[in-house]
Amino acid sequence: MPNPVAALIEVVAPARMGRGFRLLLSASAVANMGDGISLAAGPLLVASQTRDPLLVSLALFCQYLPTLLFGALAGAIADRTDRRQLMAVANLGRAGVLVVLAGTIATGVVNIGVVLAALFVLGTAEIFADLAASSLLPTLVKREDLGIANARLSSTTQTLNGLVAPPIGAFLFAIGMALPFAANAAAFALAALLVSRLAPALARTVSPDEGPTSLRADIVEGVRWLAGHPPMRTLVLTIIAFNVTFGAAWSVLVLYAGDRLGMDEVGFGFLMTAMAVGGIIGTAAYGRLERRFSLADIMRVGLLIETGTHLVLGLTTLPGVAFATFVLFGAHASIWGTTSSTVRQRAVPHELMGRVGSVHTIGSTVGMLVGTPIGGLLARTYGITAPFWFGFIGSAILLAILWRQFGNIVHAGDHPAVA
Repeated sequence: MPNPVAALIEVVAPARMGRGFRLLLSASAVANMGDGISLAAGPLLVASQTRDPLLVSLALFCQYLPTLLFGALAGAIADRTDRRQLMAVANLGRAGVLVVLAGTIATGVVNIGVVLAALFVLGTAEIFADLAASSLLPTLVKREDLGIANARLSSTTQTLNGLVAPPIGAFLFAIGMALPFAANAAAFALAALLVSRLAPALARTVSPDEGPTSLRADIVEGVRWLAGHPPMRTLVLTIIAFNVTFGAAWSVLVLYAGDRLGMDEVGFGFLMTAMAVGGIIGTAAYGRLERRFSLADIMRVGLLIETGTHLVLGLTTLPGVAFATFVLFGAHASIWGTTSSTVRQRAVPHELMGRVGSVHTIGSTVGMLVGTPIGGLLARTYGITAPFWFGFIGSAILLAILWRQFGNIVHAGDHPAVA
């Protein structure tokens, strides 16, 4: 009789993708479980320390800031070190910070300053771990399996981080404020152990006549490569531009849910759940979509969905319509993220993967940071639906400009460029 556990493992992570990918996927699942626990417990902890809106907003700012400060550095380090060790060290660092935070909570000495400092350090470690992971993946699986591998990693994030773990985090917080952070620390420690079992993954080899280079020179080399590679440059600019329109609309989402849709806090939570469900559907369908449609068409249709999402939310007052829209948008977000990562990993030279990936991450964050205040100002001046109309018009213009470019973008890796 077939072993059902072995059959499930084969479906999720086929044996052809290798032991290394299974270890990376397991580490990602464990880390995302811990992240999801803190996703619910973190805001509850902040709210328990202060009701000052400015200090509450600083909690999110402290998580964004490390990407801007250290993203380029993290990418350069990922390209000159063993990415497996970098991930393990970053995860152990996160575990250590969470142990200290849990200790301050348990002993009653925690305060908002300690919480904000912990969030900043956690965000710093996260950017190093994430860039190392995305740079490591192409060394573990074959080029033709990158799409499925990215989809499986995305699925663990959507399922564990978005659906399964947050209720557990809230439950643990209710039992004891320190418990969810201790659990998250244990998850990161286990993730570090799993990653350490991978084979060494030195990303960059330096020839004897080349000599050592500085981190600054490495960063400049990565930026120059990207600037001189039109398809990848266009992809980065696309991500930045669409994150501006997305950030503008999503910046007022919690107010939109109450004022426009008449939802309470629970209803808003269900909107987030609907998006997570859509993400799971998207990752589950990715393999079939990749086999049946070109990546260029997948990207085009995805951005049509994003543009339509802004339009529907700008028009509707019906919660049911909003729920369905969020499920569809969640599927698009998952499929788009998987596709753009796959295209980048196929096109970028292995030794530049971390640095080019860091530009994508920084660009994404900059787009969100630019879009967020635009949305707030538009909502204050013209009403709660104004950011969604901005998102619709802006996305429609961008899509019309970029429509023909996606064919060049997705084929950028057909003949891999050299550094």
